Formats: sequence, structure tokens, C-alpha cells
Amino acid sequence: MPPDVCFRFPSSLADVVAQCWNKAAAPAEWNVTPGRFQRSLERSVAHRFSARLAATDTASLTASDLGAIESYLGSLRLRDLSLACACSAGEAAAWDYFVAEYRPELYRAARAIAGEAGARELADSLYAELFGLHESEKGRRNSLFDYFHGRSKLGTWLRAILAQRHVDEFRRTRREEPLDDARGENVLPAAEVALSANNLSLDPERDRYLAILQAALTAVLGAIAPRDRLRLAYYYADDLTLAAIGRLLDEHEATVSRKLERTRRDVRHQVELRLRYEKKLSEAQLRLCLEYARGEWPFDLTAALSARD
Repeated sequence: MPPDVCFRFPSSLADVVAQCWNKAAAPAEWNVTPGRFQRSLERSVAHRFSARLAATDTASLTASDLGAIESYLGSLRLRDLSLACACSAGEAAAWDYFVAEYRPELYRAARAIAGEAGARELADSLYAELFGLHESEKGRRNSLFDYFHGRSKLGTWLRAILAQRHVDEFRRTRREEPLDDARGENVLPAAEVALSANNLSLDPERDRYLAILQAALTAVLGAIAPRDRLRLAYYYADDLTLAAIGRLLDEHEATVSRKLERTRRDVRHQVELRLRYEKKLSEAQLRLCLEYARGEWPFDLTAALSARD
């Protein structure tokens, strides 16, 4: 059920909701009002009892239904839910607390999931989703925190999200590789077999494809906004942390993460457009370029990002 589901607690549960608010004990600087916290509780209940609530209106809930909801509310991690509520709303004090308390845990989990090489980007990219990458039709961010319902510890939920994002990325990259049939035979057309990922080292056109990709990527990086390019340079060329970049650019750490993620997506999209429509590469050739990029590619990213306006 979506986070903005229409559900309101009946008046008979007012005391229970008030008890949840008191137990959450959200610090005043998080600015979690009772009304805002109640909406988080209502989203959680709507998600847990979606089938029952879809079949009846609030006024028709039975005593058994109300008892089940009350029992459910008593099982929630209320403090964690209040933190997620505040972070979703973009409260700076809550974000500072979240970063201080959960960043070490996120990096440890990312290293366990993706290994040392991919841990930093996996963990940092999650900040962008948590803060909210996109604006909704109603003018507010769509934060991943809206999908935390308090049923588990926040740290446990974050580790599960990291693992899922890692699996999603693995599946995405696997989809870009040539497919084999059940007998292990390549099912690409015969003319494209030579371009398959299994024959990368044998492809005589490898250098040409990498040169095309390098030209496209260099052009795209040169065309992005100077501040976005600077942010990429700080992160990838200078290996600065999100916090350090934020101090240099006078941006919140979550804002740095969100803008980095948006720039990465835009760069990839623009590179693919150039390869398809300017260089006239087929889908198989485009996949091959991207496969080469994941291998040994002497692309000087520092030089490409060196223009620091």
C-alpha cells in the first residue's frame, strides 16, 4: 500500500495513539509533531492491515479489528519510526542524528554485502533515496523513509534495503550481458556472437569501442553544470566523504548524496543517448561498450573532471 494511503484512526484509539507518541519520545529538535507522527502510524497500520482495511471503512471496524491494531501498535519500534518520520520531512537535526548513529553501521553492512571496492558507493547512494530523489505531484519529496513502518529495528531495515539494492544492480548488469539458452548456447544472432561478453578479449574492435565511449563520456561530463561536475570531482577524483563535500559546498550531507545520485543517472542517460543516436550503435554494441567500461579501462576520470569552475 502506498505511503499516502487514506486511513485515519477512529476516535476509540485516540488514547493508544497518544501513548505511542509519548513512548516514541522524539527530541524537540526533530520537530515531529503529534499529527505528523500519527500519519506515520496510520501508514504503518494501513500497510499491515491492507486487506482488511480495503474491505471495510474505519467506522465498520470490529472490536477484534481494533484489538489487533492496538496490539500491532504496541509492537512497533516507535523511537525509530519517529526518526524516520523526521528524516522524511527533511529535519536537519534528525538527519544529523541519523548520519552520526547509522553511517558506521551502513558502511559495515555495505562492505559485508558488496566488498570493499563497492561498499562506499552502495552506502552513499542509499542516502539519496532516503532523503528523496524526486518531487511528488504534491510538491514534496518521495523519501524511502516513508516505507519504514517500524516493524523492525531501523538498522535491520537499512541492511535489508542495502542488500536489495545490491541484488537489483547485479540483475541489471546481468540483463546487459548476452543470454544463453538452456543448453548453454548463445542465443544472440550469429552476427553479434563476436560481440558477446564471453569474447571481450578477442574482439579486435575493443579499442575503437572504448574510444567512442570515452569521447561520449568526456563530452557529457564537460556539458553538465559546473557545480555538479565539481561535486563528482570531489567524490570520485578527490575521494572525499559526503560530509567533507557538504562542508566545501555548504550543502547538507543528504543533499550531496541526492545530487550525486541524480547526476550519475543523468550522465549515464546522456551517454547512452549519444552512443545510440550520434554514434549509431546497436543495442548489442551499446551493451558491449558498457561491459568494457566495467573491465579494465584506462579512462582518466580526474582529467575529465578537472575543469573546476
